[in-house]
This record gives sequence, structure tokens and C-alpha cells, in this order.
Amino acid sequence: MQTRQALIDYTLHLADNALILGHRNSEWTGHGPILEQDIALSNIALDLIGQARLFYQYAALLINKTPAADPTSPLNHGTAVTEDSLAYLRDAWDFKNCLLCEQTNGDWGKTVLRQFYFSAYQFYLYGEMQKGKDATLAAIAEKALKEVTYHLRWSSEWVIRLGDGTAESHARMEKAVGELSRLTAELFLPAQYERSLAEAGLAVDLLPLRSRWEQRVREVFEMATLSGGAGMLTGGKEGRHTEHLGYLLAEMQFLQRAYPGCEW
Repeated sequence: MQTRQALIDYTLHLADNALILGHRNSEWTGHGPILEQDIALSNIALDLIGQARLFYQYAALLINKTPAADPTSPLNHGTAVTEDSLAYLRDAWDFKNCLLCEQTNGDWGKTVLRQFYFSAYQFYLYGEMQKGKDATLAAIAEKALKEVTYHLRWSSEWVIRLGDGTAESHARMEKAVGELSRLTAELFLPAQYERSLAEAGLAVDLLPLRSRWEQRVREVFEMATLSGGAGMLTGGKEGRHTEHLGYLLAEMQFLQRAYPGCEW
């Protein structure tokens, strides 16, 4: 039972990361600086939301086989849990996404840096996940890795272009580094459910990934003439979030909460 609950939490963590960052990116649709890049970021948002769907579907399957211990939980309301109920009927403290994913878009530089940080993380994470013992997670990772490879290339090119661009674009990227770098340590700080599953071979051991991620960041930052950042803000994996997530969910979940069971 403990392993199953840890697997549920881990799968929700992966899903929440993808959904929340995908929603953030979707906020740029129709507002991008160049039409081609507007479409590119919208497609990245769709890729992430597609990944979230696959993880939520697996989490729902696991949850429906494991009734919630808390009878008041929204995951134990007498009907089967679905990907939609997991996305739209949980509160902010139920979400397990990293704090990096929920940060506001800011300017274009901050958005592409956030994507670069997270895509580099996903690239190495999914590369190891596809070798894991859980066949479903491995299959999702194998499919998603093709998408993430493009996300990483696209965001890397933009970080270099802006960092090594004009004085203003460089200054904006340095500011974005200062705001976002303090949130990246959480990516590699395992929650309890990640630690227990890693010991069982069902989740990726995050610590060895950090050096590979840092090396990729250094290489891109050198080409972008950017300095690095430091700091550590954590808590998202355990449901302790910034105020930004509450506002995001209020918008994203409004229709389903105002009109329960509404379908197009």
C-alpha cells in the first residue's frame, strides 16, 4: 500500500509539473513577439499538457484501485477518479509541481529561461525514466522525450540569442536568472515519495542527474554570456506553493467548478 501511494504521488508530481507549466506557456498564445515563435511556444504548451494527460490517466488508474483513506477527500467522492477530476478538482495544496513551473511569465526572456531550466531537467529525467521498472511510466517517458528534445533545443537557442544579444536583452536575461535560479535546486531535491520509489527502482534517482543538468546549463550560459545564480526555495513537491499557483488554478479550474460535470 505504501509503495502504491508513493507511486500515485510521484505520478501526480510528474503530471502537475507538465500541466502547470503547459498552462503558463499557453498564456502567451496570441501574445508572442513573433508569430512563428508564438506558435512554437503554443505547441510546447500542447506537448506538456499531452504529457500531463498521460500521467493523470495512469494516476487515476492507480487511485481507483486504492480508495483514499480520508473520506472527505475529493479523490474519494463515490465516483471513479479521472484525468479531469485530478486536474480541475484538487486544491493548490494537493498539487505537487515544482515551484519553478508556477512562476508568472514575466517577459519573453523569463519565459524562455524557465522553459530551458525545466526542459533540461526533463531531458535527463525522461532519459532515465524510460529505463525504469514501471512499464507505464517508461512508455510515457519514451514518447515524451522526443518532444522534450525539441523543447530543450528551442529554449537553448533563445537563451543564447537573448543573453548574447543587445544590452537590454542581456540585462533582462540576467534579471531572469536572478529570479529563477533559486527555484532550480528543488528539481533535484527528492520528496519522500521519490526517495522510496528510487530505492525500489520505480523512480529516478535525482541526485546523479544534477551534475549533468548543471553542465548543460553552464554550456548554454557560456554561449549566452550569462552568469549563474544560486539559492534554494522548495516545498512545491509537498504542496507548499507560492501565491502564483492559487491565481493560476482559479482561472484554469473555473469552468469545471462553476458548472460541475460540464462537457463540451
